[in-house]
Amino acid sequence: MKRSQVNAVLHQADDFIRSFGFALPPFAHLDPEALLALPDRTILRQRMGWDITDYGGGDFARLGLALFTLRNGRLADLRAGRGMAYAEKLLISRRDQISPMHRHVVKAEDIINRGGGRLVVELHASAPDGSRDLDAPISVICDGQARRLPAGGRLRLDPGESVTLMPGDWHAFWAEEADCLIGEVSTVNDDLTDNVFDPPLPRFATIEEDEAPWRLLVSDYPQT
Repeated sequence: MKRSQVNAVLHQADDFIRSFGFALPPFAHLDPEALLALPDRTILRQRMGWDITDYGGGDFARLGLALFTLRNGRLADLRAGRGMAYAEKLLISRRDQISPMHRHVVKAEDIINRGGGRLVVELHASAPDGSRDLDAPISVICDGQARRLPAGGRLRLDPGESVTLMPGDWHAFWAEEADCLIGEVSTVNDDLTDNVFDPPLPRFATIEEDEAPWRLLVSDYPQT
């Protein structure tokens, strides 16, 4: 993706989130210099902030996602079973824009339709070797109620509805009818190592620097 396209998507995402009356934390609005100058490195270390990806495909409108990580805990706390073992994100899925089929190794998550269009989630169970099982049914929890679907079954979640996905639950999702604001509440998020795609894809976009960044992406952060 070109940086100019990333900047445009960020402006649109900020406006879209505001349209639902949702206020982002102050660090969402810091320019790159101000963000990097913060004396506490927690935001950078725990990779909180903006994330725009086309999954390496070069066609963001078809295959892509805009995200903002509001809070993220520590993997050490998750391993210890105590402390800040949780994370929260906002995601924006544009109409018919696919977030491709993937599973998580460690992360459990609730995917919540916060408003806008209907959210479609396609599901597969994992085979014993972790690959996508194309035949087995899958059971998930939707707002406290068990749902059983055939392999490749599709949940359609209206605003306010959610699904709980456990490690190994393969899923792809997209907005239907209109753009969708999605909430994600999960265990600690580690997008560097915890995503497995089918077929294999890069998690982050490659950025072509044709203009200065308006906001930094988590993939722009220096190693801390």
